Amino acid sequence: MQPGAATAAVFAVSWQCLAHVSQFAQPGDYVAETVAGRPLIAVRGEDGTIRAFRNACRHRLSPFVDDGAGSCGRELTCPYHGWRYALDGRLKAATRFGPADGFDAGALGLVALGVRLWRGWVFVGPAEGAPDFDAWIAPVARRAAAVPMEAWRFAARRTHEVACRWSVYVENYLEGYHVPPIHPALDAEIVADDYRVTLEDRVAIHHAPLRPERAADAVYDGLWAWAWPNLGINVYRDGMMMERIWPLGENRTRLDYLYVFADPDADHAATFAMSDVVTAEDKAICEAVERNMAAGDIAMGPLSPRHEGAVRLFRDLLAAAPTPK
Repeated sequence: MQPGAATAAVFAVSWQCLAHVSQFAQPGDYVAETVAGRPLIAVRGEDGTIRAFRNACRHRLSPFVDDGAGSCGRELTCPYHGWRYALDGRLKAATRFGPADGFDAGALGLVALGVRLWRGWVFVGPAEGAPDFDAWIAPVARRAAAVPMEAWRFAARRTHEVACRWSVYVENYLEGYHVPPIHPALDAEIVADDYRVTLEDRVAIHHAPLRPERAADAVYDGLWAWAWPNLGINVYRDGMMMERIWPLGENRTRLDYLYVFADPDADHAATFAMSDVVTAEDKAICEAVERNMAAGDIAMGPLSPRHEGAVRLFRDLLAAAPTPK
């Protein structure tokens, strides 16, 4: 199942965190992902530049590779009919295609996407018409200025699927109102009564003060943020995790947790374990909410001005998003 047209339209004009630069050590190293139904691929070129394209041969639209990371060598070769492309997207050879009137190899390069590198992360967006990247990330950039992100290396990608629409999971991420009843272990680390979320443009910043007795050993001690439409940014003491909330269908969502650490080979079991517990708790409540939403016979109630201002922002942005063409 594909995401709906309205969801696809939101993602088609937004910046998406695709990978970490340490995943592109050599020319030909690639990361491929399907974002809201659109297969994408980023690859390091012979000149060292990381470029991104639609993962589609211009002949009959076969993807070059399945989603994942690897190396394609010195060129991208279509597995369907063997068309070969340079790592900068130029068509090198329409293998065994034969003579054809009007055939123009120069017009059949890969469909390019916009790429921005930010503090070790690779973001992909539309080649034209994308929001201003620097303005979009600015609220996070200011708060993370002293964090040594560039020194961190990719450690792991952990994935979870959730049986709810992506917007339900985003709304859950955007408030701490649910922490005491849903997340007892997290609630034991923070002062939930002082939990607040501040808004700046299309970014929400979470503030969750630690309990004094847990300050020395708390897992969740850092910066938590969300950037429209679907990115969670979670900074720890010695690393961080980018949380991508990606729609798989009308009521299916995939969470991708991309972890980087100062020492990716160290034991990060405590961080992963806490994440797994919190995710399982969020998954259970979001799937329960989805079942009632799917029934369609009861409307949601009012939002709390104290706790759910970021949920209101998200709904307003969603309502104002581009409509499908």
